[in-house]
Amino acid sequence: MGGLSIWHWLIVLVVVVLVFGTKKLGNMGGDIGKAVKGFKDGVRGEEDKPVASAPSQVADKTTIDVETKEKNKL
Repeated sequence: MGGLSIWHWLIVLVVVVLVFGTKKLGNMGGDIGKAVKGFKDGVRGEEDKPVASAPSQVADKTTIDVETKEKNKL
């Protein structure tokens, strides 16, 4: 009753592939990769992020930001 041999791990791998399918396993791997990248970016903090040239606070794409000028009546 020692450790598992390579044959035990191969049987487990075949069962997992049969249960989940290769496409679902690939999608899960991609999701895990995105989660790890997001976690690393969050841990890194704000000081390491590149500064964007556009304004950082945009409500949505339909909002128009304008400056108003006062008219002087003479």
